[in-house]
Parts: sequence; C-alpha cells; structure tokens
Amino acid sequence: MSRRHAITTGCVLVITTLTLVPAPAIAQGRAANAPAAPGAWKPPAGMIEALQRDLHITREQAQTRLVNETRLTAVEADLRGRLGERFAGSWFVGTVAQRLVVATTSAADIPQIVAAGARAEVVTRSLSDLATIKEQVDSTPAAHKDTGAVRYIDVRTNKVVVLSKDVAMASNALEASGADPVAVKVEPSEETPRLFDDLVGGNAYYIGTTERCSIGFPVTRGTQNGFVSAGHCGKQGDTTSGSNWTAQGVFQGSSFPDSDYAWISVNANWTPKPAVNNGAGGTVPVAGARPAIEGASICRSGSTTGWHCGTIQQRDTSVTYPQGTVYQLARTSVCAEPGDSGGSFISVDQAQGVTSGGSGNCTAGGVTYFQPVNEILSAYGLTLTTVSAGTPPTAAPPGSTPPGSTPPSTTPPGASSCSGYPKTATGKLNGGQSAYQPNNLYYQTTAPGRQSACLDSDDNVDFDLFLQKWNGTSWVTVATSDSPGPDEQIGYTGTRGYYRYRVTSASGSGSYTLKYKTS
Repeated sequence: MSRRHAITTGCVLVITTLTLVPAPAIAQGRAANAPAAPGAWKPPAGMIEALQRDLHITREQAQTRLVNETRLTAVEADLRGRLGERFAGSWFVGTVAQRLVVATTSAADIPQIVAAGARAEVVTRSLSDLATIKEQVDSTPAAHKDTGAVRYIDVRTNKVVVLSKDVAMASNALEASGADPVAVKVEPSEETPRLFDDLVGGNAYYIGTTERCSIGFPVTRGTQNGFVSAGHCGKQGDTTSGSNWTAQGVFQGSSFPDSDYAWISVNANWTPKPAVNNGAGGTVPVAGARPAIEGASICRSGSTTGWHCGTIQQRDTSVTYPQGTVYQLARTSVCAEPGDSGGSFISVDQAQGVTSGGSGNCTAGGVTYFQPVNEILSAYGLTLTTVSAGTPPTAAPPGSTPPGSTPPSTTPPGASSCSGYPKTATGKLNGGQSAYQPNNLYYQTTAPGRQSACLDSDDNVDFDLFLQKWNGTSWVTVATSDSPGPDEQIGYTGTRGYYRYRVTSASGSGSYTLKYKTS
C-alpha cells in the first residue's frame, strides 16, 4: 500500500518527546473452550505469568488462550485466502480467545466460514475498502493534529475510527473533507501519543550519551549481524553502545516519520540471538514473523519497564506525533514508557514489531503502537534471526523466486507404497480436524524441483492430503489428493520457496504417518 509522505501544517497536538539521560546499566463454529492436545509444545518462559498479570486471567486461562490462538490462526489464514477481496477482517473474542470471527462482504461465504470452525459476520465494506477510506481520512489535514492524532481501521465495527479530544471539531473537519460519514466514526479519547525515546530483543542500547532505546529483534543482512529498532531513536550514521556501554554498532538505515523503523549493524563483539528478554531473568524464543490476528495476545519487552502483555486492538493505524505522522502501525493495549522505544513485540514465538510510541504508562495502563517487523525486513533486505523454521515473512524473502510452477501432478493412492521417502511426520486427528506438517511449520526449497509425499492412515478413516505453497501473503494449495480412503499420495514439480503439507480428516478419527521428500 502506498504511503503518504506529505505532512500538512495546522494546529499541532501538544505532545512531549521524551528521552532519558542514561545511567550505566548492568547487564464461532466449533467452540474452542478447551485447548487442543498440546503435545510437547510449551509457552515461552514468562509469557503465562505476564498474561495472568496484564489480562487478569488465571494460569489455566492463559495457557488455553495461547493454544486456541495458535490453532485458530491456521483457520484464519486459510479463510483469508479463500475469501480474497471479500475478506473484511478477523478477530478473536472471549477471555481465552475461544472464538474466531471472520467478516465477509458476501452471505454466500457463511457456510464455509462456519464449516472451518469460525463465526461469520456479513458486513458492507471489505478490508481493502476500509483501507482506501482510511487513506482518504489520512490525507485530510484536519483529520490529524489536534482533531484526531490516531486513526485506525476497526474491523469489529467495519468502520474507520478517528480518536479525538474534540469530537465536534473532528467531525466537522471530516464532513468538510467529503469522507463517508457512515464509514467513519469519531470517538472521544484522551490518548496523547508520544515517542518512547529512551543482542537480545528488549535490551537497552544507547545513542550518543543522552538517549536510550531498546533492541527490537536481531537480524542479519548477508554476513553482517545487527538488529532492528525504532526509526526515531537515531538517524543513519549514528553510533550506538550496548547496555554495558561498550561500542556496539551504527545506524545503517532509519525512517521517521512516515514509518518508524531502523536497522543497526553491530561489530564482531555482538552475536545475534533468536530471543527476547522476558523480564524475569530468561528469554522467549523467536521462531518466525507470522502476523498475529486482531484480538490475539501480544507481549512487549523494553529496557525501561521490562515485560508487559495485552492484546492487538487494531492494525493499519495512523499516529500523528509532533515530529510527523507515522502510518500503518498496530495499536495494542500493552503499556510502555520512555526508553522502551524500539523494543520487541512478540505473540507466542512470532515476532510482530518494534515499539513506536503510545499513551499512558505501566502504572496506570496505556496504549502502545508498534511498527510491524515484516515491513522492516522487506525494506532493508534483512533476515530475522530465529531458533528454527517458522512461518515465512509476509513479504517474499529477498531474492526469492516469485510464485509460479508447473501444473501439479497427483499420483493415485495405492500406486506405490510409502517407501523411499527420507522424512517422516506423525499425528492424530479427530473428524473434521486438520494438521500442518512438518511440526505445524513449513520447509524451504532453494531450487526448483519435485515435492512428493505419501500419507498412510488408519484403515477406518478418510484422511486427505494437500500441499501448500507460500505466495508472499498467504498459503495456496498447489496439489491435492483427496480420495475416499485413508491413504493418499502427492507429486508436484514447482519453483523454489516455502511449502507445507495439510492433513485433514474428511471423516473418522485416528493416526497417520506422513512421509515426504523435498527437492
């Protein structure tokens, strides 16, 4: 989506930009009210406790919530791809995220949404329609500054929302702009966003001798190590010191306002770790950068206030600071304070973004915004440092071949036995359930070639097999084997990229073994 670079003049919202003088630091359909079988998966250290504290829920509720979010995220991704331009947003509801709601502009989509295990809502405007309306609002000078420093798409109400201390003034300005009054809503708010100016994510680093910010996520660019952070923390060429005040790195790129991101290269004394500080003496692993759904749990790590959690409230939020407007931020209920800027936002083990600014504090509570991390990775050609294969970023990896392949070929079940496949994955399914292999993740091929798999299931079931490929924004099924029986085989020749298998129970419950070969 194009960004608007012109910042218009007018009455400026009085917001204080804060820096810290540092002291040396020492280092609905199926209800999901019960967790699915978790297997060996465990929440990252410290996340359960922070969710208990900040969402005011029990430990069991926090555990159930994370399991539900993980399971239903795959459902949402599948529905988003199938609905296409009719997709109008999605969100979690319930204390333990027991319900996924998917909005569409067509009532004809209701059956497939419900069948997938979500609740359907039919609305007037698609998500792309709302994005166009918000761009119109953002381009209205009086829509920001003192009449409305925050604008976002609210998928729950299918409107664009403007937050303002003066509702009448903001409403008049929007009316004069020609924005659709039915699609835009002005809400009263005392939010006063400011920047939190102050190689494990969340740890402190210093710019010069007077300003402190927080590391977002360690990254690499070729053989060069570094990390991403907020753009307002420093400009290209600025040097940084670590939390121990030793020489650390240099700002290689920085964007603010319009965006709020930067990347900093580090010297050989610093090694990037796929981890975020959990504020309790431990770390949370970073396994990928799959964007979380609105309403999902999210936690933030920063060098001032440590580890705090909340939920994602809205995406595509525009925020006007005194220094200018930043677009396409995500709005959260997580608190933050000066010095937390640039710090990590993470959902379970998936990197989400870096802290930009917000309102309030961690004593009374607040609202904080983050710059999505995938945009930063794409802008600078960076690779996120991860513990293992996770979900690929929203943007296609630098240098990757655009999606495209030869037509799939599906080998009829039973044509050959499940032998000669070097890789194996196993699991169990109940009727109607699906699982993604390998290990609920994906694998990458670095050259064009053949992907083949053989599914061997219990005799009393009808399990089907699908091969999916990441097209840069969603998973697309490229080969299918869905005979009326327990065993399936797939053979597919395609380009390099990210692939995964989806095993689905059309009927029956039982165990399966998936054997597969990658190019």
